[in-house]
Amino acid sequence: MEILRRLWHREFFLNNLIPGTVLMIQKKICMVGSFAVGKTSLVSRFVTSLFSEKYLTTVGVKIDKKDITVGARDMRLMLWDLAGRDEFQDLTASYLRGTSGYLLVADGTRSNTIEAATELQQEVEAVLGDVPFILVVNKYDLIDKWVIGESDVEHFRSKGWDVILTSAKQGHAVEEAFLTLGARMLGC
Repeated sequence: MEILRRLWHREFFLNNLIPGTVLMIQKKICMVGSFAVGKTSLVSRFVTSLFSEKYLTTVGVKIDKKDITVGARDMRLMLWDLAGRDEFQDLTASYLRGTSGYLLVADGTRSNTIEAATELQQEVEAVLGDVPFILVVNKYDLIDKWVIGESDVEHFRSKGWDVILTSAKQGHAVEEAFLTLGARMLGC
């Protein structure tokens, strides 16, 4: 209860520094997943509404930002697009520090990316604890080539995970994924 009281006072103080102004909340989101699942494309589609067919490997981390409104709250999302992880590479814990939530991205056409996402979720939780996340199964535009079925999606939903099917190429449900995570980070 003491923590809630302090947060309320901090929020009240920050929002009333300058009469008539409300300061924007800033939240760090990490994009986590295997190589070539579409993390960079999802960020690009969300931030600039653009999609490129050209594949560029992310080296380390790429940071973007986008301002959104969730409910009546303005929020600045700091989007950390982490390099894809494979079985030979550990997730870099230092990139995760300060993260308020994350999108766990898998490719619907490659079952090994779902398996990797499950492992990554456990690794991220070990570093961050219980923070909001959404499993994003990307490449919905290639649904006829998907190897991940509805039963797989339902399996994750039965574990209490939010699952959103997206297409960075077509823009399908991309904004929904980020706004839903924003709402979860605010406790909505």
